Amino acid sequence: MLLECSGLKKSYGRKLAVRDMTLNLEQGKIYGLLGPNGSGKTTWMKMVAGLVKDWDGSILFEGHPLTYKDKAEIAYMSTEPFFYSYMKIRDVGKYYADFFKDFSLERFEELLVRMDLDPNDKARTLSSGMAAKLKLAATLARDAKLYLLDEPLNGIDLVARDHVMQTIGEVCNPKHTIVMSTHLVDEIEPVIDGAIFVREGQIETQGSVEELRQKYGCSIVDLYRKIYG
Repeated sequence: MLLECSGLKKSYGRKLAVRDMTLNLEQGKIYGLLGPNGSGKTTWMKMVAGLVKDWDGSILFEGHPLTYKDKAEIAYMSTEPFFYSYMKIRDVGKYYADFFKDFSLERFEELLVRMDLDPNDKARTLSSGMAAKLKLAATLARDAKLYLLDEPLNGIDLVARDHVMQTIGEVCNPKHTIVMSTHLVDEIEPVIDGAIFVREGQIETQGSVEELRQKYGCSIVDLYRKIYG
């Protein structure tokens, strides 16, 4: 098992953002972390990425308690922009290469072509959709064991989403695990192996896509409507 989370809890003041979350992630799988905004998806991702402190519960990564050293194996794509205004797109690649030993400039350049991004463009001039594709290219250019993609389709137009999902799917192999948080369930259902439904910091239900379809007698999209509608 790549990641094992047990009884996770995280509060901000009186607000409990994550409450008793227990889940396991296998190697080589793509998971959808599903739920509306404010359900705890981002907080959970930041906990696993080592960006949130002072939580309760247990996180095991490859069988050992998660430590700061595991950040080298976990690639997290946040919803917030994280590029300096002076940077051109090509500078983003150099910036990442300085921080992450597993970052491939060659892979980054390939992804820029696939994402239809010009290396000479300034990051600050990009539309929200183009900026989202740049974040994704920078994240997927790493050779991480676990990719945490927080709302990877936000701002990306309908036509480009299929291409983006194809690119994400190609990254996954027996040594790479991907978790995507989103509420655009219809876009990711064709590529995910497992689904984790979260509401108010708790897991409503989880399992492989086929198990959930058989158990509830409907698609993942329709199950989302049943749970949150």
